Amino acid sequence: MTAITPDVVAQHGLDETEYAKVLEILGREPNLTELGIFSVMWSEHCSYKSSKKWLKTLPTTAPWVICGPGENAGVIDIGDGQAVVFKMESHNHPSFIEPYQGAATGVGGIMRDVFTMGARPVANLNALRFGSPDHPKTRHLIAGVVAGIGGYGNCMGVPTVGGECQFDPAYNGNILVNAMTVGTVDADRIFYSAAATVGAPLVYVGSKTGRDGIHGATMASAEFSEDADEKRPTVQVGDPFTEKLLLEACLELMATDAIVAIQDMGAAGLTSSSFEMASKGGVGIEMNLDAVPQREAAMTPYEMMLSESQERMLMVLKPGREDQARAIFEKWELDFAVIGRTTDTGRMVLTHDGAVVADLPIDPLALASPEYDRPWTPTPRPAVLDAASVQAPNDPMAALRRLMGCPDVASKRWIWEQYDHMVMGDTVQRPGGDAAVVRVHGTAKGLAMTSDCTPRYCVADPAEGGRQVVAEAWRNLTAAGARPLAITDNLNFGNPEKPEIMGQFVGCIQGMAEACAVLEFPVVSGNVSLYNETSGQAILPTPTIGGVGLIADVARMATIAFRTPGEAVILIGGADGDDGGWLGRSLYLREVVGRDDGAPPPVDLATERRVGDFVRGLIEAGRVATCHDLSDGGLLVAVAEMAVASGIGADIDAGAGDRDGSSLTAWLFGEDQGRYLLAVPEADASAVIGDAERAGVAARRIGVTGGDRLTLNGRHAISVAELTDIHETWLPDYMARP
Repeated sequence: MTAITPDVVAQHGLDETEYAKVLEILGREPNLTELGIFSVMWSEHCSYKSSKKWLKTLPTTAPWVICGPGENAGVIDIGDGQAVVFKMESHNHPSFIEPYQGAATGVGGIMRDVFTMGARPVANLNALRFGSPDHPKTRHLIAGVVAGIGGYGNCMGVPTVGGECQFDPAYNGNILVNAMTVGTVDADRIFYSAAATVGAPLVYVGSKTGRDGIHGATMASAEFSEDADEKRPTVQVGDPFTEKLLLEACLELMATDAIVAIQDMGAAGLTSSSFEMASKGGVGIEMNLDAVPQREAAMTPYEMMLSESQERMLMVLKPGREDQARAIFEKWELDFAVIGRTTDTGRMVLTHDGAVVADLPIDPLALASPEYDRPWTPTPRPAVLDAASVQAPNDPMAALRRLMGCPDVASKRWIWEQYDHMVMGDTVQRPGGDAAVVRVHGTAKGLAMTSDCTPRYCVADPAEGGRQVVAEAWRNLTAAGARPLAITDNLNFGNPEKPEIMGQFVGCIQGMAEACAVLEFPVVSGNVSLYNETSGQAILPTPTIGGVGLIADVARMATIAFRTPGEAVILIGGADGDDGGWLGRSLYLREVVGRDDGAPPPVDLATERRVGDFVRGLIEAGRVATCHDLSDGGLLVAVAEMAVASGIGADIDAGAGDRDGSSLTAWLFGEDQGRYLLAVPEADASAVIGDAERAGVAARRIGVTGGDRLTLNGRHAISVAELTDIHETWLPDYMARP
């Protein structure tokens, strides 16, 4: 028997105060299995001990929210007796160590979170952050992660329809892989995880348990060091074909009334799933580990309870329904085992080889996990950048070439073409636009979905960055014509024990909360990933937002591509353009000028709401079919993206003939918030602008579509073909390097 020494306790990630709490709860010293259970349940990854104080401040309710944070995924009502289930989670550390399996099992895990609630997954998204393209590991990591996402999602037959991919040296030693799944379910057939029945059978289904992923949750709750590759055994191994069988078997059983509660075995595996089900249901559990299906010989209780082997579920069934359930899972060639029962003791009692190997109180362990109010220091707000101090390009089109081909803006087609984004036949807006759109099967309704974050804003001013990331997701859904309904978040930060990092977290949460409230865009699910550092170097604060919205009729949705020549291009929102734009922390400043300073653009949430509601109204009324929100790179990049998407050029008039170089540069490349570009028939332009003015929304005609070139003020021009080549070739050329 392993002695529980201070070194053993420290190896399990518990500090002296936490271990003292363990002793207080038990009234004795734990054995190794019990210590392992405390370790994973109280890990940062499972307990949110550094973040839950602040997560409680986020808006989580609305009339259309059926289930907010606390379950496997969030649930929102979309009418007609239908609901949407969705969530985003991280698999950052595993994906850096073993990119294919790390990313693949991240996709598998988030899909289980959705179908464990009774929903059929209808779409996947992923938000990826890699290090500098010049770093020697970056291409290897991209190749493995993309192959893992595609391999798992494609085998499951679930389309991967959207996401994002950015690069920054801050991610050299700690990439981010955030996976999101959206599913649909009948609103009266949602399943939850509370095991609120005594004397009911506890059932294990899916794959057998192995030794892969042991201490995965603990590993995800610590910084990296130079020995990251040595942690390869803590990375789980996925099997999407088994998960497809598990999905179908679970949904088949869910069509009956046999299930009391269901929970997927994700982080911390059998430990977390059993404790959460029992705690939520107010029951105890007796579990016989000898009955757990095992794929390796001589597994110990410690290994079985902490394994994170994939494609497994834990269920509580109504008594007497075991044979019915067994027949379904055996038909799908999956393991099925009754491994215990619920009790009225409030304790988790584990037996192995006929002996009790763990006896723990459930609520004191599950509900008494530490909650820290960590010291934090606000991030000093940078000074506002004077646009006049920014070097203007001799030729704006040369700057546009640079931006359209830079890693963050360049097309990610090389990535999404490796994903099956059309399987299931309901994808009506493919990757590459502001938001993906998937038809609600058998209806005219569409679900719009997006993933967004601008880390360079968040590191400069976390509160402003937090406001902007929520507003950007809201704006992307709006640009497709969707009514934004709710978000899931994936909060990726460095070591929260450092006050400056905790300050970034707090600031971003404060900004997010404000934006969610004003935009009526609540948080219904999410994930926190901390300790994203390697050798003390933290990532940029990256609070990724996954947003979902509803389009009443997909026949009236907007896309970014110009439709026909001769349409008016109208700039909606923000300032009227005559006083320039916001260049602080812009891509132009970083990529063209080589500076990375200034304050990020402010987000006026009241204006954001007013402008977005106006634009969405035009789309819903069938008056606008082409819309693109302005973000990275500003106005000229947005126009170029619309031209590339369609093959149709445009003639843009900057107006204000006396505009000097710095003013023109700011207008073209400033990243002012709350703005959209519309293309409408010339005959409708005056009416749209007039309606905008009456709604208190700035609007201005800035050009006309047509030709095969993008022209500015009749002087500067570039062909759409050249822009397309620049935009499309960077990533495939980069990945093809020897």
